[in-house]
Amino acid sequence: MFYGSRHAYALGLVMLTLGLSACGQEAASTSGARLQVAAVCTSWTEGPTYTVGQVVTYQGLTYTALQTHTAHPGTNWNPKDTPSLWKQGGTCDGAPPPSGDTTAPSVSLSASPSSLSAAGTVTLSASASDNVGVSKVEFYKNGALLSTDTSAPYNASDTFSSGAQNGTYSYTAKAFDAAGNTKTSAAASVTVNISGGTTPPPPSTNGLKHVAYFVQWGIYGRGYNVKNIDTSGSAAGLTHINYAFGTVTPGGECSVTYGGQSDSFADYTKAFDAATSVDGVADTWSQTLRGNFNQLKKLKARHPNLKVMISLGGWTWSKYFSDAALTSASRQKLVSSCIDLYIKGNLPSTDGAGGPGSGLGVFDGIDIDWEYPASEGNPGNIVRPEDTQNFTLLLQEFRRQLDALGSQTGKRYWLSAALPAAPSKIAKLEVSKISGVLDMLNLMTYDFRGAWNATGPTNFQSNLFPHPNDPGTGEEKNFSVDNAVSTYLQRGASASKLVVGIPFYGRGWTGVRNANNGLYQSATGPARGTYEAGIEDYKVLKNAPGSVFRDATTKQIWKFDGSTFWSYDDPQVIADKTAYIKQKGLGGAMVWSLDGDDASGTLSKAIGNGLR
Repeated sequence: MFYGSRHAYALGLVMLTLGLSACGQEAASTSGARLQVAAVCTSWTEGPTYTVGQVVTYQGLTYTALQTHTAHPGTNWNPKDTPSLWKQGGTCDGAPPPSGDTTAPSVSLSASPSSLSAAGTVTLSASASDNVGVSKVEFYKNGALLSTDTSAPYNASDTFSSGAQNGTYSYTAKAFDAAGNTKTSAAASVTVNISGGTTPPPPSTNGLKHVAYFVQWGIYGRGYNVKNIDTSGSAAGLTHINYAFGTVTPGGECSVTYGGQSDSFADYTKAFDAATSVDGVADTWSQTLRGNFNQLKKLKARHPNLKVMISLGGWTWSKYFSDAALTSASRQKLVSSCIDLYIKGNLPSTDGAGGPGSGLGVFDGIDIDWEYPASEGNPGNIVRPEDTQNFTLLLQEFRRQLDALGSQTGKRYWLSAALPAAPSKIAKLEVSKISGVLDMLNLMTYDFRGAWNATGPTNFQSNLFPHPNDPGTGEEKNFSVDNAVSTYLQRGASASKLVVGIPFYGRGWTGVRNANNGLYQSATGPARGTYEAGIEDYKVLKNAPGSVFRDATTKQIWKFDGSTFWSYDDPQVIADKTAYIKQKGLGGAMVWSLDGDDASGTLSKAIGNGLR
């Protein structure tokens, strides 16, 4: 997505990666004996990263770090109140106090039964051993602490009583010894599918897809959390959420920890408090899954028919797709890494979160947002003519490996792609072939025009139909939703798989000539936006000054105040687009992105109503 740049959250990441030196030099008495002098130790504060064995002072006492972690601001993971991270004591020479035992326990976990079709109880049994002795075993459900057992045999149970609890659950066991060494088991998965009960009905979309992108960085300056999808009423009408974005590294693998691009803090280590958590329950340090990923699992528990997909790439992070898709070996490598990370949930251990299976059950499929195969996108992207064929082969490899996993798990995993709307870029795709592989072809039918042409002319950014008086030249003159859809259909796409993109933001200019109500006029530059010049969210534009004008031919609106021009979608525009989707027998609607809507989910609800 062009609008998908992560620049807005870069400053926040810099602030969260500050380092801290180790404890100061030891103090010695005249007799040479080592003294535990708190004054030469670093005082604990929020913000830095602490390494295992590092000694700090807090409230007059010394504490030793049990594992490397970052004390993210607001989490209050202080040494006194976070025994999983710190233990009291330690000398101020930067070295961990001698313990005599550094061997972690071994632990495995089984869950019985592995599936429930009626109300019942799942029994968890952990087998744990240690060279000195196991002090306790903690049991986790979807990353949250379920129970603790301090004596063998180590068992726990989890009871399910209604269809409202239907879903897939991931359990792990964490064994401790007296020295503070720990080990987490591989995950055990349980599927609950209780008939009847109070399972919420699926969205009333007549079988059509209602897909929406949730942006990883929205939790920062935009203040838009997963919980807002629920409280706005949007979640009840969605069939799919695409989480933007996963990173493809220069080495051709998926990563959640690749420097400068990934944000594991937002993904799965950030602790949400009760006020910002989907279910009103605050995260704890002992959870192996926190962050947006855990919030998405909680949202799925409230809406069991909702599917969540990881979206890879985007406008900013598509640079290395061409390399990753280049050979059969590179394609297999990329796909395998993405499935292992996101579908199997094997997240890297960091900041006390992650580990084998910790992310299991978050994602139901993969969305490929390569912008663009064999065509220019963000400057600096790697582009090859053979991308056309390799894109098809990459999608086929995703389908092959997802189906192979599904044969083991009994699930069918979704596969979609975000695709261009410009005919010249569509021509670089093997449309009929990829249509046979994908479940959804999500068309980016927006950003047709914008203030990258700073002097205009002003024009529509997501019009349904072209206008004969459009001042554009070349293919831009005919940019429209209908033109994009028609091009895909002519090239062999299945109509029922085409999903029309709808923007929850507008594009605008300022210094616009006051004629024709601002439409098709010259400008002096991009209009002022909250986060980026030339772009503004619907929630802001709906209350912005100016008069709203509606074009009967293009089915698009614009707002003009005599100097500033904005093109955007409102509920009436969406009604026209959803009517078009149904009339054409298309697959549904896709949104970029949820944080642009207002607190009442006005645009999301307009799509839901229109697809009924």
